[in-house]
Amino acid sequence: MTSTVTATVGAAVSALRRGEVEWARTALPARRRLLDQIHVNTARHAQEWVETAARIKKLTSDSPLLGEEWVSGPYSLLTGAAALAESLLALEEGRSPVDGYPMRPAPGGRTAVEVFPHGVFDALLLNGFRAEVWSRPGVDAETVRARAGLGQRTPTSTGGIGVVLGAGNIFSIAPLDVLYQLYADNRVVALKLNPITDPLLPVLEKIFAPAIERGFVRLITGGPEVGAALVHHPDVDAVHMTGSAATHDAIVFGTGAEAERNKAAGTPRLTKPITSELGGVSPTIVVPGRWSNADLRFQAEHLATQRLHNNGYNCIAAQVAVISADWPQKERFLAELRAAIGRAPQRPDYYPGSSDRVEAARQSYPQAQVIGARTLIEGLTPNRREPALHTEYFAPVLGVIELPGIDPAEFLARAVQVCNDEFEGTLGVNIIAHPATIKQLGDRFDTAVTELRYGTIAVNAWTGLGYLTARASWGAFPGHSLTDIQSGIGVVHNALLIAEPERTVLRGPFRPSPRSLLHGEFSLSPKPPWFVTNRTGATTLRRLTNFAKKPGVAPLAPIFASALRG
Repeated sequence: MTSTVTATVGAAVSALRRGEVEWARTALPARRRLLDQIHVNTARHAQEWVETAARIKKLTSDSPLLGEEWVSGPYSLLTGAAALAESLLALEEGRSPVDGYPMRPAPGGRTAVEVFPHGVFDALLLNGFRAEVWSRPGVDAETVRARAGLGQRTPTSTGGIGVVLGAGNIFSIAPLDVLYQLYADNRVVALKLNPITDPLLPVLEKIFAPAIERGFVRLITGGPEVGAALVHHPDVDAVHMTGSAATHDAIVFGTGAEAERNKAAGTPRLTKPITSELGGVSPTIVVPGRWSNADLRFQAEHLATQRLHNNGYNCIAAQVAVISADWPQKERFLAELRAAIGRAPQRPDYYPGSSDRVEAARQSYPQAQVIGARTLIEGLTPNRREPALHTEYFAPVLGVIELPGIDPAEFLARAVQVCNDEFEGTLGVNIIAHPATIKQLGDRFDTAVTELRYGTIAVNAWTGLGYLTARASWGAFPGHSLTDIQSGIGVVHNALLIAEPERTVLRGPFRPSPRSLLHGEFSLSPKPPWFVTNRTGATTLRRLTNFAKKPGVAPLAPIFASALRG
């Protein structure tokens, strides 16, 4: 390790040690004002953020894909800071952060907290979408209420210094992880940026300036040696990372033969607590039913979006569609899927190693179809030797696995078993099902949702929406260990500061408006602006971000006008 790295890391940790003393003295009202300042700074520098992101991802200034950078960049930080500020206000006033949020009993002795929509603007902007955070089994509503607040319930009892190892794919991940360490875990934070995102350093320094000035946050750049020095510094108390399971294991157990010995013996090289969000192979279950031609086309675009958003460089990108081999409409749906993949805008492969991972997938599957720069692999089988079920390609590669069964109940039960037992990772799963099929299944559908062991479950929606929902929890299904990490340990976001949530369950409309209304599905939402085939997504999501800067009635009409043209 060079003297420069040692000096840089040492200076950051020393400043944070002093900052922790100041953080312990900072009362809830001042902590809330800090969030308000971060919100104001994010609004002020949102344009610069998106322009920098576009340069990193090699997108032109008129690219229809810029909407992804608005919504997964400044919008996410704006809404996250605002929601956390509301939770701190509740605690200041002697209330629980979940007071005023509807709760209901969920299957298995769980409690479900409805976190979206929250307020009239949510109901208008994403009409027909809902999100609940479920507790773990045996936790009742009163316990959820009493424990919500996490580290802000005892603000003077700080948690030391936390290190966040930032992600390089979605640019709000690292800032939101900083807020979670600071508020949920009550720690001061050193953020080590992923080298891909180093050009964002000036923007993030402006956004977090009030926290940096008081020693609550430090932003650091550099290579693996800087990250290692931070993680293993004796004065660092905890680590959080976003990335791959392989990177996690290298941090925890080391590399090479030493790592193999350490992991086999269950003796980690890193002995301080580490939480993580690691992705995996996310499935989309397509439940057979009787769909119209418009339904087939729309849901094919939905599935294509789940894979191709950010070119597949998402921990939550759907990698394998699970469909019925006996569904009479299977071939038509697959034809629409191929067409949707072909219609999606092309984009540069900015993420390191993308082309190599695509080539590896094509070598494993000579039958793979090449559609532009994308790869579609049909004919997968549910077994532990199937590479596509156990290798996170993190690239524009989508697989299709067919399971027997035309009866929706039998198919769904089989699909749940395969997704739970054969797929790597537990971050998120999508279910696409016709409303009539869901009604026909009744309690059996609810049972399927309950039995899926995933941190976010989306019904007729994409789990990525869970990432964008500030009050939803985000992370793997609980129960993983350091030696079998899967999609990680712990959660982030969770702006209501709910203690130990088990999962988030999202529900959306099967059809966009106005078709939804014509078929008795009460939803006013048109084609979602995050669809890769949405013609006005960039404009709509930029306007939505501007709305998040200062919510009000006036910005709604331009948002709706753009959304309806999508």
